[in-house]
Amino acid sequence: MSTATLERTEAASAMSYEEIQAFLFAEARALDDRDWDTWLTFYHKDCPFWMPAWDDYDTLTEDPANEISLMYYPNKQGIEDRVFRIKTDRSSATSLPEPRTNHYLSGIEVLARTGSEIKLRFNWQTLSYRYGETDQHWGTSFYTVDITGPKPLITDKKVVLKNDHIHHVIDVYHT
Repeated sequence: MSTATLERTEAASAMSYEEIQAFLFAEARALDDRDWDTWLTFYHKDCPFWMPAWDDYDTLTEDPANEISLMYYPNKQGIEDRVFRIKTDRSSATSLPEPRTNHYLSGIEVLARTGSEIKLRFNWQTLSYRYGETDQHWGTSFYTVDITGPKPLITDKKVVLKNDHIHHVIDVYHT
């Protein structure tokens, strides 16, 4: 095994479960606090953000380029554009006023540790309050996290919304 391979393997195994948990909680807190600039620092520049849709046969779509998705940004630039629109009210999908959210994470699993990456799966529930009404969204997220740099970065994010009967536009702060 080469020195570089050994270092990547040691890096992935060096991040403890508690550190992984803290990383996920910090990302959720940035969303709840509407701290968009901090939230963006969790993402690698090439990170796709994908929320597939459920098709007519109750199966998730598999190809964001050719099938319907509830949300799809091929890289961080798309996520940054969405945040810009949220912050500047330049989108018809922007909820004004922005809803207050509270994210709950559970069932955090480390699916794999390979090289410099950690693959994660966790369940989430988000409560959001706007105009005197509370909505809830829940699902499962799958992250790939690169831990080679000074801060872990999400390099792949797939969000499966389990309650796909929604009453309004779903946005990044609901996930």
